[in-house]
Amino acid sequence: MANILIVDDAAFMRMMIKDILVKNGYTVVGEAENGIKAIEKFKELVPDLVIMDITMPEMDGIQAVRQIKGINSDAKIIMCSAMGQQAMVIESIQAGARDFIVKPFQAERVIEAVKKVVG
Repeated sequence: MANILIVDDAAFMRMMIKDILVKNGYTVVGEAENGIKAIEKFKELVPDLVIMDITMPEMDGIQAVRQIKGINSDAKIIMCSAMGQQAMVIESIQAGARDFIVKPFQAERVIEAVKKVVG
């Protein structure tokens, strides 16, 4: 099963995603609360997948995706967005994200996206 890095500035959101992933047999290797930390953790942990929030302080998800794709062009990233962030979702897909999930999360949709991206 895939090793996953979760990036979200809200601790409870990270906990929710982690809970869904762990219950479905995935391993959460790390967590980060902003884009800067996400890049550090990505380099350190080399996860199979990153689940990345779009809106975060210090460095947003789109900038972080660009930097991570610069480090490893094969990096697999799924974006998390709130409702009404379609423009940002499109921008993050153009930056290299493979898929997106919308908050509030539905467990089935999270797992469907993960399976689609990492199998």
